[in-house]
Amino acid sequence: MSKALYFSHESSLAHDPQTIAPGHPDTPQRLLVLEAALAEHDWFDWERRAAPAATVAQLELAHTAGHVQSIRRLSEAGGGMVDPDTYVMRASWQAALHAAGGACELTRALLAQEAPVGFAAGRPSGHHAERDRAMGFCLFNNVAVAAAWAIAELGLTSVLVIDWDVHHGNGTAEIFRARSDVLFASLHQSPLYPGTGPLADAGSGAGEGFTINLPVPPGTGEALWMDLFERVVLAAAQSFSPQLILVSAGFDAHAEDPLASCRLRTSSFPLMASRVRDLAQAAGAPLGVVLEGGYNVRVLADSVCAMLPALTGELEEPPPRERSEQPEPLLEAALQQYGRWWPLG
Repeated sequence: MSKALYFSHESSLAHDPQTIAPGHPDTPQRLLVLEAALAEHDWFDWERRAAPAATVAQLELAHTAGHVQSIRRLSEAGGGMVDPDTYVMRASWQAALHAAGGACELTRALLAQEAPVGFAAGRPSGHHAERDRAMGFCLFNNVAVAAAWAIAELGLTSVLVIDWDVHHGNGTAEIFRARSDVLFASLHQSPLYPGTGPLADAGSGAGEGFTINLPVPPGTGEALWMDLFERVVLAAAQSFSPQLILVSAGFDAHAEDPLASCRLRTSSFPLMASRVRDLAQAAGAPLGVVLEGGYNVRVLADSVCAMLPALTGELEEPPPRERSEQPEPLLEAALQQYGRWWPLG
């Protein structure tokens, strides 16, 4: 068994929205700077593997056939604008296949006990992509494809998806909205793009209570963020007893990210990672982390480099966390809302 697995593919570097929209924040530089920093740390002794391409059948577990083919046709035609934020280039079809395929192969390898933990660093990101719509820089929903595949083809009955990107993972939430075999939990700034994910939205039908939306106001720092993370997300997850944990890991809640206004620190990410690792160990579940946002390239690299040792338990102790000095009304509201379905202490 490897200590940990890192998946990536060179096609991610060919997906560059700046070729159509100069100044677009999602650039190959995000991965180039990240992987240069990882190389300086000898990749933390993680095993590196090439991310394979997802199959169309895998993509169609989370997306309509029409959506998959529309991205393929647009890419093969030379590319163009999907919406004012989202672009497809000729290279984007292959990049998106390998981004989703990396998340799926990470899932397969973890469930085959080839490693207890892993990280898939693909581009484009995925958590905004809905069943039949690309948006928010995302073409296919990498985490949702992997979670749906784990259930449909690998026999799982309970998958936890935690989304700590600063933007709401609207695509993942909608894909699993009415399902009880996926518990989806998102911490995100509100108001902020895409404008979804209110506290009151807990899913629907058979999935009521299996969507946890925790919007926080601009300026939120580590104290409130971690209170919600520990007392709502992790508490509900313990009762859910997941067989697999996947994290949509954005790093744009950092105070220095240009696209949002939360105030997390670089040390906040290994803190969250250590908490999720403890959850995974207690549940006997493998843990896969999939890259989402993060648009200050230095902060992204620093945060991932801080996080990886926490995922493998190689930090001597988790970083000290900030504490709230007074009761937080938002925390109390969240406990009341989701305490209807989960024992939240």
